[in-house]
Amino acid sequence: MIMKTLAAVFIVTFLTFGTVAAQKISQWREDNRTGVSAEKGLLRMWPQNGPSLLWSISKLPRGYSSVTFGDNRIFLTGMDGQNDVLVALDTTGNLKWQTPFGRVWSKASPESRCTPTVEGNRVYVSSGFGDLACIDASSGKIIWSLKASEIYKGTYGEWGIAESLLIDGQKLYFSPGGPETMTIALDKTNGKLIWKSPSINDAPAYVSPILVERGGKKLIINISLHYLYAVDASGGAIVWKVDHTKAIDDKASVAVWPDAPLIKCVTPLYKDGKIYMTGGYNHGGALFELSNDGKTAKIVWTDSVLDVHHGGVVLVNSCIYGANWLSNNDGNWCCIDWNTGRKMYEEHWKCKGSVIAADGMLYIYDEKSGFAGLVKPNPSKFELVSSFRVTQGTGPYWSHPVINHGKLYLRHGDYLAAYSIKAK
Repeated sequence: MIMKTLAAVFIVTFLTFGTVAAQKISQWREDNRTGVSAEKGLLRMWPQNGPSLLWSISKLPRGYSSVTFGDNRIFLTGMDGQNDVLVALDTTGNLKWQTPFGRVWSKASPESRCTPTVEGNRVYVSSGFGDLACIDASSGKIIWSLKASEIYKGTYGEWGIAESLLIDGQKLYFSPGGPETMTIALDKTNGKLIWKSPSINDAPAYVSPILVERGGKKLIINISLHYLYAVDASGGAIVWKVDHTKAIDDKASVAVWPDAPLIKCVTPLYKDGKIYMTGGYNHGGALFELSNDGKTAKIVWTDSVLDVHHGGVVLVNSCIYGANWLSNNDGNWCCIDWNTGRKMYEEHWKCKGSVIAADGMLYIYDEKSGFAGLVKPNPSKFELVSSFRVTQGTGPYWSHPVINHGKLYLRHGDYLAAYSIKAK
């Protein structure tokens, strides 16, 4: 009888632990940070004036973060002047609470950029000065917080910190950069240090890193001002680094980014051992290939067409889609081949902006005038199916679109709107 009781307790405990361990993480550019949503059954064409508006909210704390989800809440970050603030809305757009969690960036473009990372009933955020916090999703109470960049001697670019935090099992990753370490792993339950990587003596960029598996190991792939680099997720060792300001494409015989631009903020893409990185200001991009054991990386090709500013890229059917940089106020929509880097098309529509994908379609958001577009991913041409304009809100349209449970979320500074895009 005792053995049966113990067995029952073990089974319940195992199932409970399994449920917790398997909780979905809602994060920056959603599914594995690819920008490609798993949503299905969406509209293939929008009504003339756009999809049906379900609700909207204005006068939010200003920011450029995307929205994430958990505990029947919608989360985003903004600023109240002195602090970065985590905001929680219910599923119909009503404000539930907002919690200041860290120092707002004090120089250029101080608006919040960290997209909250949500797991279960906890939300993880970083501020413009690299202050981290774990916050209860139901109440808005801070569970733990620390001034991570300050503690670990991190450095700042002209626009502060714009990293969205990455969860891996029990670990939470952050990238202070600077003279002491490039990446730290914290215990997500209490913020205590698990490990810190060595430094490669470089400043962080504005990239939210990705986690990949290669050669039986988990690697954190990240970009600093001068390097594409990999950190061993098990213990923090720097596995490899490639100086992308000097690395040479053997075929083109040119350096990838010869003058190390100030802004690098595009999360890299990963597939089958290959990593794609890009940046604006006429610097193009490059594809790198990892060795089978994941211990080295080499350039496969470089491209001068798709130099994405900060709108992200998606990989759909062996093609990379995004918008390039013509100037700070303009850009074209592009498609290049994943395997070769060959330009498939480059066409102008409104302005450069952000892109995500779902259910076989592209969703784009022009950063200058707020036009949202539904695009068929056709390598032969830019095939716009539908579009409409978001007119409310303030500042540039820098927040990336998000799709969740048949709803399209579009943010514009202090304004957020939810649209129904579920097919009937």
